Amino acid sequence: MKILAIGDVIGKPGRQALGTLLPEIKASHHPDLIIVNAENVAGGLGTTPGTAQELLDSGADVLTSGNHIWAHKEMLPYLESDMPILRPLNYPPGVPGRGYIVNRAMVVNLIGRTFMSNYDCPFRAMDDLLDSLKNRPPVIIVDFHAEATSEKMAMGRYLDGRVSAVLGTHTHVGTIDAQILPAGTAYVTDIGMTGPVDSIIGDDSAAVLDRFLTMIPYRLSVGKGKTVLNAIIVTVDDDSGKATGIERISREVD
Repeated sequence: MKILAIGDVIGKPGRQALGTLLPEIKASHHPDLIIVNAENVAGGLGTTPGTAQELLDSGADVLTSGNHIWAHKEMLPYLESDMPILRPLNYPPGVPGRGYIVNRAMVVNLIGRTFMSNYDCPFRAMDDLLDSLKNRPPVIIVDFHAEATSEKMAMGRYLDGRVSAVLGTHTHVGTIDAQILPAGTAYVTDIGMTGPVDSIIGDDSAAVLDRFLTMIPYRLSVGKGKTVLNAIIVTVDDDSGKATGIERISREVD
């Protein structure tokens, strides 16, 4: 099985890049499952029903998210619907939505705590999920939405041999450490982003610099211009669930 995981899609430029580039990637790599992080797809912050559906119409099979999933309240009922969108598993009990889904493989969304917030422990939440699902499929993909490199690497090592892949999102900067860990789990610290190149992690550079210089908080706007699609494709043995390959994909569009 081939799983294509696409990094955080940033606003309209990211959605347009996905719509333009995904057909080419599908034709060249033939993925069986496409996972897209929709954390910042609506104006650079959060997700709306319309923007989520646009990603699905572009070819995504499963949407993952993170700390901004609650930015647009009209999205909350859809987290409880048939729409294949996840919020992080380790939010407290009673929060709307679900943290995993089975779609050809099991896809799990976790969120980190270091430099983030006081979520439930992602390590123990994943333990509980694996212990409770006795008939789970062999192929398990984890989107770990976290800030700290060390926490992401720790999760990769913690789940090595128990899941097929641990793929980091959230920082929007792709890392060069794509690898298969000793017990057969594919790992990368961060997939990267799908959005404007001439930006600061997807946002307008001038606005970000102004906020750093003045320390006045205000809503940032999405950058413009040339866009990039960052993704990871993982090849997994269907029977064992062990990863046999991991490859970084980067495509640009003017």
